[in-house]
Amino acid sequence: MRKSNFEIKELSASQIKARLTTVCKTLYLLFNEGYYAKGRDELIRYDLCYEAIRLTVLLTDHKPTNTAEVNALVALMCYQNSRLDARLDEQGEPIDFEEQDQSRWNMELVNRGNYYLVQATAHQQTSNYHLEAAIAYWHTTQDQEAKWKPILDLYNQLILIEYSPITALNRTFAFAKVYGYAEGIQEAQKLNLTHLPSYFELLAYLSAPTNKADAITFYKEALALVHIANERKRILKKIKQLHQD
Repeated sequence: MRKSNFEIKELSASQIKARLTTVCKTLYLLFNEGYYAKGRDELIRYDLCYEAIRLTVLLTDHKPTNTAEVNALVALMCYQNSRLDARLDEQGEPIDFEEQDQSRWNMELVNRGNYYLVQATAHQQTSNYHLEAAIAYWHTTQDQEAKWKPILDLYNQLILIEYSPITALNRTFAFAKVYGYAEGIQEAQKLNLTHLPSYFELLAYLSAPTNKADAITFYKEALALVHIANERKRILKKIKQLHQD
């Protein structure tokens, strides 16, 4: 029988502070696993998203953990969660952001996100969660033109704090919205993220208005890298639409 000296002890203020960043990162990853449930055919795990929010909100109920970083993380989760119901159609297939029915966005969650973002900005601190929450806030606004410049500015800051391939692709999408799709294609190709289906999907999206043949080729490249049934269905649908146009 394995022996264990495990004990539950009250943590000191310094111990809480030292561990809080790791706790936030864990909750962030838990939420993302629900929001982008890539490891299975179920594209959204609502249970994981709501549990991540519940646990993060609990942190705001206690003074030692009610920090700017924690409030920014709650705001980010609220904004992202507000659009969950609009991300899938009745068949469970994903819907691109620009095609989502905004009437299905949960405005109560958007307002909660606004509240927590205000709490987060009451302190002289900026974390990656602040920047991601601000980006998510702009995505919930109705003005489809004016929001892309501030979103790009925020991505320019975020990529310096915490680089990731997905952040780079999202920044390039915003870049294309600000400076045009042709410039966006050139910016995307600099990344050369050929191991990611989202890289080829971005190139396809940006190519489609002017060069359908290139767009189809890029979607086929993405398809070769995708193994989730609903994702494959979505890409095949886009290829079919391009052939029909």
